[in-house]
Parts: sequence; structure tokens; C-alpha cells
Amino acid sequence: MTQAEFDQHAEAYERCLRETIAITGEGPEYFSEYKVADTQRICVAEGLAPKRVLDFGAGIGNSTPYLHGCFPGAEILAADVSQKSLEILDRRFPTMARCALIEGGRIPAEDGSVDLAFTACVFHHIEAGEHLHWLKELRRVVRQGGLFVLFEHNPYNPLTVRAVNTCLFDEKAVLIKAGEMAHRLREAGWSEVTQRYRIFFPAALAAARPLERWMTWLPLGGQYSLTAKA
Repeated sequence: MTQAEFDQHAEAYERCLRETIAITGEGPEYFSEYKVADTQRICVAEGLAPKRVLDFGAGIGNSTPYLHGCFPGAEILAADVSQKSLEILDRRFPTMARCALIEGGRIPAEDGSVDLAFTACVFHHIEAGEHLHWLKELRRVVRQGGLFVLFEHNPYNPLTVRAVNTCLFDEKAVLIKAGEMAHRLREAGWSEVTQRYRIFFPAALAAARPLERWMTWLPLGGQYSLTAKA
């Protein structure tokens, strides 16, 4: 999608997302919170206490309060190509993040200035031919030893595919297999790429969710994460 298209959908994004994922029995907050909580656990396991966190493709800020809460004291840099989305984010969470507009194919951050880069279901909106560029840009801004945690929809999950196909915001989206995305990360210079699958049970089966910690290898989850080291 172009900047103009993201701007066009910015005001309606929350409503569209809520309607699309209603089939899961959860709201957008559940999906935003679990991603950031998983990212926090990954950082703890890696011994990383980030002081500067980049939210790449921050949109209207659905991840912002959770990043702020899970990484207290860290500067949150919310970057996006949509000025309209960033304006909404700034209105919603004026003290939690510093907004930065992505222009000219460049992330507005200096080389090696970020400890942790985070992105939540953004790359399926980016043309495949541009993935390598943006993964290299993310590698540029993350310091040596820092981490990149990427979440995406799993094209092998039929409910995920159905949700994407019925969401106006996702009308041009192309879902990416985890293995393909992992390959692109390595090609862009990232190392120690780790793959995990997530979201196996809807709200009606929430009691079974603790089992997911042993199911991360199973490529049927609704979403997946890739962790990579700079």
C-alpha cells in the first residue's frame, strides 16, 4: 500500500480490525499485548534490556502502550509511512512514544542507534521486492548485538487467511511463509534467526493456551514470529 492508501484507512483501521478478528473472540488488544509480551520474554532470555525501541510500521499505535509498559524507561520510536496514522498515535498516547515519518526509503534513525526493533504484521503490506531493502534498513539502525523481532500472519492457517481476505485494509496484502521471511532476514545480514508459531486457540478455548509454549514448532498457528540478532 502507498502512503496515501494508509492515510485513507487510518481513521477506520481500528474498527476494521476489530470486525475482522471478531471470529477469534478477541479484540485487537489481545493480539497487540501478546506480541509485546513475547518480545519482552525474548529480550529477557537474550539478556537484552533495551534503552531504545523502534516500532517499525507503528500505525495508529496499537502496540505503543504495551511497549511502553514492558520496557519502562526505554525510548519508543514509532515509525510509519503514514502521517495520518502517526497523528492518531500521538493523540492516543502523547507521552509514550516519539513519532517519526518514514520517507525516501529510509528509517529516520541513525546507524546502530536502536537496541530492539519490533514490527507487528507489517511486511505483508510491503511488496516482496522491497523486503530486502527494509530488512537491510532495520539492520542498519539496530546496534551490534541488538535484536529484531518480527511478527506476521501465517498463510498456512485457514482462519488467518479468511480474516485477511475479508479486511479492507488488507486488500492488497500478500501473506509470507515463515521460511521465506527467515531466508530474507539472513540475506539482509541478520543472524541467529529463530522461528516460532503462535495463536492456536480462539477465546472459546483459552484454557488450552498454556499449551502453546510447547507448540511453537507446529506451522499451523495463526501467526508466527522471527527473532534475529544484529
